[in-house]
Amino acid sequence: MSKKTVILGATTNPQRYAYIAADRLLKAGHEIVPVGIKKGEVFGHKILDVTSSPVINEVDTITMYVGPQHQKSLYDYITQLHPKRVVFNPGSENPELEELLRSEGVEVVEGCTLVMLSTNQY
Repeated sequence: MSKKTVILGATTNPQRYAYIAADRLLKAGHEIVPVGIKKGEVFGHKILDVTSSPVINEVDTITMYVGPQHQKSLYDYITQLHPKRVVFNPGSENPELEELLRSEGVEVVEGCTLVMLSTNQY
Protein backbone atom coordinates (compact mmCIF):
# COMPACT_ATOMS: atom_id res chain seq x y z
CA MET A 1 0.00 0.00 0.00
CA SER A 2 1.39 3.39 -1.00
CA LYS A 3 2.05 5.72 1.90
CA LYS A 4 2.32 9.45 1.18
CA THR A 5 5.61 10.36 2.81
CA VAL A 6 6.90 13.83 3.56
CA ILE A 7 10.70 13.82 3.51
CA LEU A 8 11.51 16.58 5.99
CA GLY A 9 15.05 17.77 5.31
CA ALA A 10 14.99 16.81 1.62
CA THR A 11 18.12 17.51 -0.39
CA THR A 12 19.47 17.23 -3.93
CA ASN A 13 22.77 15.83 -2.58
CA PRO A 14 23.00 12.15 -3.59
CA GLN A 15 25.39 11.49 -0.68
CA ARG A 16 22.69 12.30 1.92
CA TYR A 17 20.36 9.73 3.43
CA ALA A 18 17.31 11.91 2.73
CA TYR A 19 18.12 11.68 -1.00
CA ILE A 20 18.66 7.92 -0.87
CA ALA A 21 15.39 7.54 1.06
CA ALA A 22 13.53 9.47 -1.68
CA ASP A 23 14.87 7.04 -4.28
CA ARG A 24 14.03 3.93 -2.22
CA LEU A 25 10.56 5.19 -1.26
CA LEU A 26 9.71 5.81 -4.92
CA LYS A 27 11.07 2.41 -5.95
CA ALA A 28 8.90 0.83 -3.23
CA GLY A 29 5.85 2.55 -4.75
CA HIS A 30 5.33 5.31 -2.17
CA GLU A 31 4.36 8.87 -3.01
CA ILE A 32 6.97 11.38 -1.79
CA VAL A 33 6.72 15.05 -0.93
CA PRO A 34 10.20 16.51 -0.41
CA VAL A 35 10.24 19.45 2.01
CA GLY A 36 13.30 21.38 3.15
CA ILE A 37 15.41 24.50 2.96
CA LYS A 38 17.33 23.35 -0.12
CA LYS A 39 16.12 24.40 -3.56
CA GLY A 40 15.80 22.00 -6.45
CA GLU A 41 14.23 18.70 -7.37
CA VAL A 42 14.55 15.14 -6.18
CA PHE A 43 13.63 12.51 -8.77
CA GLY A 44 11.29 14.95 -10.54
CA HIS A 45 9.65 16.20 -7.34
CA LYS A 46 10.21 19.86 -6.45
CA ILE A 47 11.53 20.41 -2.93
CA LEU A 48 8.90 22.51 -1.17
CA ASP A 49 10.23 25.37 0.96
CA VAL A 50 9.66 24.45 4.60
CA THR A 51 9.78 28.14 5.63
CA SER A 52 6.53 28.70 3.70
CA SER A 53 4.80 25.85 5.62
CA PRO A 54 3.42 24.20 2.47
CA VAL A 55 0.01 22.61 2.90
CA ILE A 56 0.14 18.86 2.28
CA ASN A 57 -3.00 16.77 2.67
CA GLU A 58 -3.40 13.12 3.68
CA VAL A 59 0.12 12.63 5.02
CA ASP A 60 0.75 9.07 6.15
CA THR A 61 4.38 9.40 7.26
CA ILE A 62 6.92 12.12 7.88
CA THR A 63 10.46 10.80 7.69
CA MET A 64 12.69 13.17 9.64
CA TYR A 65 16.11 14.18 8.35
CA VAL A 66 16.37 17.42 10.34
CA GLY A 67 18.56 17.45 13.45
CA PRO A 68 16.87 18.12 16.80
CA GLN A 69 18.65 21.50 17.10
CA HIS A 70 16.67 22.71 14.04
CA GLN A 71 13.31 21.09 14.80
CA LYS A 72 11.83 23.51 17.37
CA SER A 73 10.65 25.97 14.71
CA LEU A 74 8.96 23.07 12.87
CA TYR A 75 6.81 21.70 15.73
CA ASP A 76 3.64 23.55 14.72
CA TYR A 77 4.12 22.75 11.05
CA ILE A 78 4.66 19.05 11.73
CA THR A 79 1.53 18.79 13.88
CA GLN A 80 -0.52 20.78 11.30
CA LEU A 81 0.26 18.10 8.70
CA HIS A 82 -1.58 15.56 10.90
CA PRO A 83 0.70 12.65 10.01
CA LYS A 84 -0.24 9.15 11.11
CA ARG A 85 3.42 8.44 11.85
CA VAL A 86 6.76 10.21 12.18
CA VAL A 87 9.98 8.27 11.66
CA PHE A 88 12.94 9.80 13.50
CA ASN A 89 15.96 8.64 11.54
CA PRO A 90 19.31 8.23 13.37
CA GLY A 91 20.52 11.64 14.53
CA SER A 92 17.07 13.24 14.41
CA GLU A 93 15.68 11.78 17.64
CA ASN A 94 14.01 14.41 19.84
CA PRO A 95 12.23 13.31 23.05
CA GLU A 96 10.37 16.62 23.39
CA LEU A 97 8.88 16.50 19.88
CA GLU A 98 8.25 12.76 20.16
CA GLU A 99 6.19 13.31 23.33
CA LEU A 100 4.25 16.16 21.70
CA LEU A 101 3.42 13.93 18.73
CA ARG A 102 2.36 11.02 20.93
CA SER A 103 0.03 13.37 22.83
CA GLU A 104 -1.58 14.20 19.46
CA GLY A 105 -2.09 10.49 18.71
CA VAL A 106 0.76 10.22 16.20
CA GLU A 107 2.75 6.99 16.01
CA VAL A 108 6.42 7.73 16.74
CA VAL A 109 9.16 5.48 15.42
CA GLU A 110 12.85 5.84 16.21
CA GLY A 111 14.29 3.95 13.30
CA CYS A 112 15.84 4.14 9.88
CA THR A 113 13.58 4.56 6.87
CA LEU A 114 16.13 2.76 4.68
CA VAL A 115 16.26 -0.26 7.01
CA MET A 116 12.47 -0.26 7.40
CA LEU A 117 12.07 -0.34 3.60
CA SER A 118 14.68 -3.06 3.10
CA THR A 119 13.04 -5.29 5.73
CA ASN A 120 9.45 -4.62 4.54
CA GLN A 121 8.57 -2.89 7.83
CA TYR A 122 7.69 0.45 6.25
